[in-house]
Amino acid sequence: MSAAGGAGAAAAPPRTPAVANKGLITLSIMLATIMQVLDTTIANVALPSMQGSLGAAQDQITWVLTSYIVASAIMTPVTGWLSDRMGLRELFIASVAGFVVASMLCGMATSLTEMVVFRTLQGIAGAALVPLSQTVLLNINS
Repeated sequence: MSAAGGAGAAAAPPRTPAVANKGLITLSIMLATIMQVLDTTIANVALPSMQGSLGAAQDQITWVLTSYIVASAIMTPVTGWLSDRMGLRELFIASVAGFVVASMLCGMATSLTEMVVFRTLQGIAGAALVPLSQTVLLNINS
């Protein structure tokens, strides 16, 4: 029996610490999500230019989009499992860093094969950004 509570007193639920910079966190989350969404749009618009500079045929260049979509579709359901293992913050930071690095590699790609591989990496890293963004926003506002 503790000095503060009686015999029938239930333990108080643990309190979550108040988040000091909700606005800054929200802005960071929004920017990461916008970055991921814009990347998909930009790739669609840039396909004709990529086709010419990479010397790819019409049916080959579509792999640039397909590789990203497939990697993202495979990794999105895994996000919950990874966040349980790594933590929300760590996975979000790793996803943003991986997405930025993969984006830089896409910009430096000199062949269709490189572009497809780098877009796959981009899809793997970017898949977690939207679900994690929603989760973090729900957690800081509750």
